[in-house]
Amino acid sequence: MPDAVAPQPVPTSTERERRPQLPPARDHATRSTGQPGVGWHLRTARPDDAPGVVALRSLVHPYLVRGVVSTRQMIAQPPPEESWTAWVVEADDQLVGWASAYRNAHTSVPDFGDISTLHVHPEYRGRGAGTALLTAALAHLASLRVRRVRTWVQTDSLSYARRHGFTPSRELRYSALDLHPAPPMPEPPAGVRLLPLTGRDPYQIYLLDAAAATGEPGDVPVDATSYSLWRSECWDNPGLDRDAGTVAEVDGTLVALSLVKRDGDRMWSDFTATRPEYRGRGLARLTKQAALHRAAGNGVRTAYTSNDEANAPMLAVNTRLGYRPVASAWSCLRDLR
Repeated sequence: MPDAVAPQPVPTSTERERRPQLPPARDHATRSTGQPGVGWHLRTARPDDAPGVVALRSLVHPYLVRGVVSTRQMIAQPPPEESWTAWVVEADDQLVGWASAYRNAHTSVPDFGDISTLHVHPEYRGRGAGTALLTAALAHLASLRVRRVRTWVQTDSLSYARRHGFTPSRELRYSALDLHPAPPMPEPPAGVRLLPLTGRDPYQIYLLDAAAATGEPGDVPVDATSYSLWRSECWDNPGLDRDAGTVAEVDGTLVALSLVKRDGDRMWSDFTATRPEYRGRGLARLTKQAALHRAAGNGVRTAYTSNDEANAPMLAVNTRLGYRPVASAWSCLRDLR
């Protein structure tokens, strides 16, 4: 790994559960972006692709949660920091492939980019659509002068990633929790209040998010998220459930949070973390359990999450809450020259 990549942080009970999710996308005019394959063609994504994107993702990655409204906004209103773009593959009048690529603006590591959630409908694999999506994504990142690229790959596709120059780095576990019956509302210790996000100042939530991200396991540190980027991806996301999302307050200070994004009766734990100076008190578990309880009370039936396999403390929290593994993936890295 190049010198620009920071050493891996020590695992903590911090879980940043949004990184494998789809980031915001640009609104592009429809155009061809590569050689068409047999029975399919590649083009850039547009907002009215949202229903097809959600249907495809639900088929290939049923443990990822993002609804049509959120996906449409993701495509139509991207933050400018990341120079994000996305592509779809169409065949037989349906959307059968998707990939996105962007400069990672959450990290201080320079010239680091991501290819997120590249996937193809099972019935259309082996026709070159996945390679076309990957080629378009790499070309876009090269145009941004990105030097180091990360993508996430399902375990059974690691050989494909290696053939295209990627090296597996970190294993990711996806887990699910049945919220029927709902977990009980936890009893916080004296001096701790568990409050919903509703009515909270978003800038204070952002400051808590940024402080709690310290020590988050990953290929690069999450240490450079601007307020505008956080607002775009988190607070102003139509899927954010502010009634279920929970913060822990100690002596008037917000010290832990568990954010919830939902689509109907399914939810995704977006970020669960505690400020470094308050870790070791069980606040991450309390805050997440409260968020799950509130989500279940509002009709959510299944909760999903993801965690770095090296993050033993947060995996232990989720195991205690009753989560079960449902899938695994790997972050994979490649240099662009």
